Amino acid sequence: MRDVPSPPPAAAEGFVSILLIFLRLGLTSFGGPIAHIGYLRDEFVTRRRWIGEAAYADLVALAQFMPGPASSQVGFSLGVLRGGLPGGIAAWCGFTLPSALVMLLAAYGVDLAAGGTGAGIVHGLKLVAVAVVAQAVWGMAGNLCPDRTRATVAVLAMVALLLVPAALTQVAVILAGAAAGIAFCRDGAPANDAALGFRVSRRTGLLALLVFAVLLVGLPPLTAFTGAHAVALADAAYRAGALVFGGGHVVLPLLERAFVPSGWIAAESFLAGYGVAQAVPGPLFTFAAFLGAAQGLTPNGLAGGAITLVAVFLPGLLLIYGMLPFWDGFRRRPDAQAALRGVNAAVVGILLAALYDPIWTSSVRGPVDLAIAVTGFAALVLWKAPAWLVVAWTAAAGALASI
Repeated sequence: MRDVPSPPPAAAEGFVSILLIFLRLGLTSFGGPIAHIGYLRDEFVTRRRWIGEAAYADLVALAQFMPGPASSQVGFSLGVLRGGLPGGIAAWCGFTLPSALVMLLAAYGVDLAAGGTGAGIVHGLKLVAVAVVAQAVWGMAGNLCPDRTRATVAVLAMVALLLVPAALTQVAVILAGAAAGIAFCRDGAPANDAALGFRVSRRTGLLALLVFAVLLVGLPPLTAFTGAHAVALADAAYRAGALVFGGGHVVLPLLERAFVPSGWIAAESFLAGYGVAQAVPGPLFTFAAFLGAAQGLTPNGLAGGAITLVAVFLPGLLLIYGMLPFWDGFRRRPDAQAALRGVNAAVVGILLAALYDPIWTSSVRGPVDLAIAVTGFAALVLWKAPAWLVVAWTAAAGALASI
């Protein structure tokens, strides 16, 4: 299968257009960060062709290697690719706000999926993730693992993550994939040399990396100096977002250590909010909005939720934005291309491992669930149905199964 060419640098979208595209994804993207990678691939590689398969996999690998919410970083980068920094902000807002709003409502005591048909709909929506990730693995494996060497890298990456399911394992797998690519994948097909056209200068990228470092180092002493609870909230959420590898579930212990022992929020409330976070679409990092809104000190409510929501995402977005202007030059180098062949194969293995755990293990509970998931996969792969239609089908099927 040939790589879908990336769009020319001149291709662009307006703020509102990008916002609406990602808003729809934010409303329908269930299943966690790996599932989100599948949703984004279906939308922007397969349907809209904003970016090619190999370039998309390179971008996923970059996001997986850095701290922060990987799927949000990929979505933000796609927005920047198509609309500059305003496009990146639009992409982040559209993808994040639906789940953030649900988490804020939960902080005020509103549960939108409390038992019965509501719980059935949510479970059906989670089954979409099985179909979407399976489709992503199916398509990416054909493009990124076309030979025995890269297929072996993918299988070994999957085995490593299934045996040692830790965030550091994921980083180690990516590094090992890069080493394997340099050693064994120098004779692969040449990569697409077309510039991706990120609208970020090197000076701006370096400034973003500097801001990331200044905030990471400067917020703790600023908190101690001012004694302001708003700064303390921002510091706690920012450090959690800056130091987490491996996706949304890994950020939870960091947030727990910041919010529960300090007495800002009770352990029972923390766990209740986490339960709601499992049932919403979009990034799990929006759990921080619940914590900022539900904690007892001022500012809380909407103001506290907004502070923690922005602060937990900001470090990951600053890092990816800072790296984007250097990405085109890096990915054109022969050694880098060989490394990326191995890394991309490892990414396929990461997706394959995640398809089993946590996506399959948390979603497929019996023959009916399996039938719904397989039908969704067939609709995506064989019948080329749009993802939104598959989402609607699984939601309805889940509701019917719960009756």
